[in-house]
Amino acid sequence: MRATIIHGPGDIRVEDREYPTLQLPGDVIVKVTAACVCGSDLWPYRGVSAARPAHPIGHEFVGVVETVGDAVTAFAPGDFVIAPFVDSCGACPPCLDGVTVACEHIASWGGNDEHGFHVDGGQGQAVRVPQAEATLVKVPGVAEPDAALTASLLTLSDVMSTGHHAALGARVGPGRTVVVVGDGAVGLCGVLAAKRLGAERIIAMSRHADRQVLAREFGATDIVAERGDDGVAKVRELLGGVLADSVLECVGTKESMDQALRSTKPGGSLGFVGVPTGGADLPIRYLFDTNISVAGGMAPARTYIPELLADVLAGRINPGRVFDVEMALEDAPEAYKAMDERRAIKVLLKP
Repeated sequence: MRATIIHGPGDIRVEDREYPTLQLPGDVIVKVTAACVCGSDLWPYRGVSAARPAHPIGHEFVGVVETVGDAVTAFAPGDFVIAPFVDSCGACPPCLDGVTVACEHIASWGGNDEHGFHVDGGQGQAVRVPQAEATLVKVPGVAEPDAALTASLLTLSDVMSTGHHAALGARVGPGRTVVVVGDGAVGLCGVLAAKRLGAERIIAMSRHADRQVLAREFGATDIVAERGDDGVAKVRELLGGVLADSVLECVGTKESMDQALRSTKPGGSLGFVGVPTGGADLPIRYLFDTNISVAGGMAPARTYIPELLADVLAGRINPGRVFDVEMALEDAPEAYKAMDERRAIKVLLKP
């Protein structure tokens, strides 16, 4: 099969790999029908995160079940499924608490499972899914989703679930005012999540015209292009002299965390989901003095998918619109370039 391999910074290749086979009774083989490039994939691509030997990459995919292991009863060939961005057991204490990303038996796409068997990356033609019954989510009543539905289902594997996690961490709810820092796919999904949870006013911080348009269509009431002190002043002006009740940090840099904190009113809440990449340390004294609460981290997508899936299938949300470019899997190197150069919000890959 064909799969995307990262060999080093700036070096993405699509290569031949062995087609996956069942290794354990709880395995499922999924034929991938859509995958994508994530903003977090850009950190190793840019050389920001630690280098690893050449390995398959990609952690967001949807597809059709091809083969099931002897212990699998919840899935059958032909089922359409969503894979969250990590593989989890569903039975350990963190999983039972809903924190599936802290699973004691976690497996990462493109690595190995706890038994030492290879796990395929999501940006390929097929994936062996360990612990499949606890990991995959079946899409009920859907065998061959159209392009728009496929895109929205794919966002549930990561970016929509992550935006939702940020909104929950920021305690978004009816009547709350919200600022979203970051206009990538996660930030835009954070706008949609805030709207879904009933926020009264949603300010999207964005400098890109195309992303501003989508943010407004997702529910943003205002756009702030300014940054730093000017950005904080603009938020205060828009909100009648006060700062926001809830702020979503969706980037992961020192600058974005500072912007988010200074946009949050005393006693307000900040939800952070940006993968930390730039020394975004929290100023404890500032939090102490302002009584700002901070929550978030890596989103437990497997916990959120069923709830969000119901709204996607009912047509209440359409997060798939964050995909503004579609490419063939063979064009994965160009997909990475397009996102790195901000020529695309998010690229959907078709195997």
